[in-house]
Amino acid sequence: MMKPIKIAIVDDNRPNRISLAERITYDGSVVVQFTANDGAQFLQYMREAGSENLPHIALMDIEMPFVNGIEAVNQASVLYPGVKFLMLTVFDDDEKIFEAIKAGAIGYLLKDEKVSVILDGLHQIMLYGASPMSPRIARKALEMLGRATINDLTNATGNNFNLSDREKSILKLMVDGLDYRNIAEELFVSPHTVRNHIANIYNKLHVTSKAQAIKMATKNNLV
Repeated sequence: MMKPIKIAIVDDNRPNRISLAERITYDGSVVVQFTANDGAQFLQYMREAGSENLPHIALMDIEMPFVNGIEAVNQASVLYPGVKFLMLTVFDDDEKIFEAIKAGAIGYLLKDEKVSVILDGLHQIMLYGASPMSPRIARKALEMLGRATINDLTNATGNNFNLSDREKSILKLMVDGLDYRNIAEELFVSPHTVRNHIANIYNKLHVTSKAQAIKMATKNNLV
C-alpha cells in the first residue's frame, strides 16, 4: 500500500485552505504537511521543515500578496528539486499558464475541479510523473504550442539565452559542481542572491533543475 502523499496548500484565502485541506484528506491517501497564506510564508515553512518533512507536492495558488505563486515555484523548484508543484488557481489565461510551466510547475488545475479530480492528479503525479491539467488548460497549452514557429524555437536554442556575465559565472560554477552556498562564498555574495540568479538562469534556459541547466550549458557551449 502506498504511503500517504504529503502536500502543502498555498492560498491567501483562509476558508479555501481549510475547506480544501478537509476535503482532500477524507480517504486517508493524502496528508497536509502545512498550509501557507502566500509564497513568502510557504518558502519560510519549507526552510523550517527539514528534508524529512517536506511535502511531496505543493498545491499553489497564483495571485497572492508578497510573493505570488509563480515566483514561489520559481524559487522553490531551484531549492527543492524533489518537490512537485501543482498550480491550483482560477486563472486560465495564456500568460499565467506559460509562466507557471516555465517556473517549474508540473501541472495546472482550476479551482472549480472536483476534489476527486485533484486527488487523481496527485496520485498520477506520484505514480507516473504525470502532468495533470484541466481540459480547458490543456486546450490552451496545445494552442500555445501550435502558435510556436520554427523561428521561435531557433531563437530559443541558437544564442546565448541572454545570460548576463554574472549568470554565466554562476552557471560555470554549477557545471564545476558547486552548490549555491559554495557559489556564494566563491563570489562573495549572499546565498539568497545566488538563488535569485539561479532562478533567472533556469527561466532563461527553460529548465527546471540543476542537471538540466548543466546539460543545456554544455550542449550549447555557454560556459
